[in-house]
Amino acid sequence: MRQKNLFKTILLTGLLVGTLDISYAYINVTVSSGKFPAAMFNYISGGALGLQSGLHGGTPAAFLGLFFHYFIAMAYTVLFFLLFPRLKFLWYDKFLVGMLYAVFVNVTVNQLIIPLTRVPSFGPFNLNRAFPDWLIFGVIFGVPIAVSAYRYYGVDAAVAAGGGH
Repeated sequence: MRQKNLFKTILLTGLLVGTLDISYAYINVTVSSGKFPAAMFNYISGGALGLQSGLHGGTPAAFLGLFFHYFIAMAYTVLFFLLFPRLKFLWYDKFLVGMLYAVFVNVTVNQLIIPLTRVPSFGPFNLNRAFPDWLIFGVIFGVPIAVSAYRYYGVDAAVAAGGGH
């Protein structure tokens, strides 16, 4: 039997969801604006450096933005993996829990974290804009994290054996 490696599972899951998230962001901006957002990572680094410094910071600022993006994806992945074995209500359904976790992440990033940075916020909460984002973000971020945690902690097997809910 292969030994489970929590660090490797979290690392691979965080890299997966970070990559899916940034890929969706590039596709979304390209489709909606008609232009490829070459400075996306520079924009992200603007949260710490100030928007103009980030946008004009070249490759070093882009790498800083890349770091911030994956750091945030990894932090939310670690948070889920730490909470999962302690909060049994998260064992209810991996798809529902993943979708709801994505809503939690999206709301905390957009309404708490981004307003604390040096980039413009998205303005007041708008459900008409948020709901489609939640659906997509759930599929590309929340559900993969939940599925990975369920698999790592063996929850499906426990539920099937009557040890769940």
